[in-house]
Amino acid sequence: MSSMKTGSGNLEDLESLKALVNQPAPKVTVEKLNKENGRICNPEKKNRGSSFRQVCATLLANLGTINTGMAFGFSAIAIPQMEDPNSSLVIDQYQASWIASLTAVSTPIGCILSGYLMDLIGRKKTLIMTQLPTLAGWLLIGSATTVPMVYAGRLLVGLGSGMVGAPARVYTAEATQPHLRGMLSAVASVGVSLGVLIEYFLGAIFNWTTVALLSSLVPTFALIGGFLLPESPTWLMSAGKEEQSRKALNKLRGRNCDIEKEANQLQDFAKTHNVQKPTSISETLKAIAKPSTIKPFFIIVLYFLIYQFSGVNPITFYAVLVFQESGASLDKYLATVTMGIVRLVFTIVSCIMLRRCGRRPLTFISSIGCGISLLVLGTYMYFRLGWISAGQPPQVTWLPVAAMMIFTAASVMGYLVVPWVMIGEVYPTQDVHVMLLVTNVSSNTM
Repeated sequence: MSSMKTGSGNLEDLESLKALVNQPAPKVTVEKLNKENGRICNPEKKNRGSSFRQVCATLLANLGTINTGMAFGFSAIAIPQMEDPNSSLVIDQYQASWIASLTAVSTPIGCILSGYLMDLIGRKKTLIMTQLPTLAGWLLIGSATTVPMVYAGRLLVGLGSGMVGAPARVYTAEATQPHLRGMLSAVASVGVSLGVLIEYFLGAIFNWTTVALLSSLVPTFALIGGFLLPESPTWLMSAGKEEQSRKALNKLRGRNCDIEKEANQLQDFAKTHNVQKPTSISETLKAIAKPSTIKPFFIIVLYFLIYQFSGVNPITFYAVLVFQESGASLDKYLATVTMGIVRLVFTIVSCIMLRRCGRRPLTFISSIGCGISLLVLGTYMYFRLGWISAGQPPQVTWLPVAAMMIFTAASVMGYLVVPWVMIGEVYPTQDVHVMLLVTNVSSNTM
């Protein structure tokens, strides 16, 4: 009996072995092997163009935004020098206020002008044209022998500053691919902070006329850089220049990138949305009044409103005088340069944190930081007046410097960067260009 069981068991084992041999082999794919080895092959990466080319194009397009920061920072270093009795051109407080604020008068005009030029002659030519009034303005200020010449120069610089913002941001959005677009869209804000720092640094070393002449180098380089840029592929496609659009894509993406899919998407987008592009004031107003645009518009304008009313621009315009009047023990020019460094560093930090933390936490940090630092600075200035009246020397003179640094860091952490990044995210695709223009004008008229 046992032998029969053994034979039967061997027979069953043999049948199982045959079934196992005849079983079809499992299908092995590249994707499965990649997953088993911890690597997931993303087909989208094959269509990613050269990051180096896109970053270079973005930097060239945003060179002009440095001038916007320089326009802000110039009055801070120039006004104290021009109020000195030994200055080559002496001004009073009334004239100083005009020198500080005249750029804000012409900036909205530049915003409106560049908005229409972008669609009329293209992004590249508009970026080139924005440098002409800026260059003329700095040269006029640097050679000024009368106060009206300084006024005229400031108006021209403000006009160029207003013109450069929209085309630089639109070009960045249209020339870069999605995986780089979010990060590179913040380059304009970094450019503004860099311009402020450059002006503070130059003002600590040179007199205001030399600073103005050196400032003219930025629009000169931006003008040359504009000629090196390829035109926006999106604008070329919308203008019916398909072949030129593909050539521009090749320059921006590199030879190893297959641009066919992206070119076809641009072509489809141009056909779908270009027909409904606003061409008159009434159509522009209709685009603004749509529920899908009016709500995000008010949210972004609220950001700019809080930013302006927090006092960021007045402090930037009069930084040297603010440190001087605060009674800070630190040298006023050294303190101003330090504030410029803090502004630049925290602008870059906020761009990084924006991707990791989101908009809301940065907005809360910005609001709380600005509120507390301004409260501390205001309280200190109140007690300082009491000390002066009593004939006592100011106490804790490091406190206003610390408050100003915290205020600068907090203000750029949220309110400087967040609204500009939101513009490309919250508006409908077909209305984003006209809403960028309207938002840009609104932010510069507050």
